[in-house]
Amino acid sequence: MKLRMKIALATGALALTIPAMALANNGNGKGQGGPNYETAPPPPAKAYGKYCQGESKKHVKGEKGTEFSRCVKTAAQAARNEHQTPGQVCKGKSKKHIKGEKGTEFSRCVKSIAQLRHDEHEKEQEEQAQV
Repeated sequence: MKLRMKIALATGALALTIPAMALANNGNGKGQGGPNYETAPPPPAKAYGKYCQGESKKHVKGEKGTEFSRCVKTAAQAARNEHQTPGQVCKGKSKKHIKGEKGTEFSRCVKSIAQLRHDEHEKEQEEQAQV
């Protein structure tokens, strides 16, 4: 077979398979089982980092993660365990004051968790008022 004939056959095969694949994928390229974001918006993201903005993002040797990442993890844990008080959630944080920083790691954690719970409570009340 000549090269031109091979190219023509390959192009013809692609011309037939591409529309068939588009129809099989429901036209959106996601297949049958996935959510259709064209009609329903994606679920809202949880922005726990918002409550930890003042924390350092520098890694300290010998510690797991950064202060910021530990704060975000604690905030996510607090959101999952609503029955725990902010003091219980922040139980393992250091209560030693470091010069040049506002408060201790524990107090900053408690403050951010309390703010998270306050914002969640306001959001629930807002949703109930709309209903």
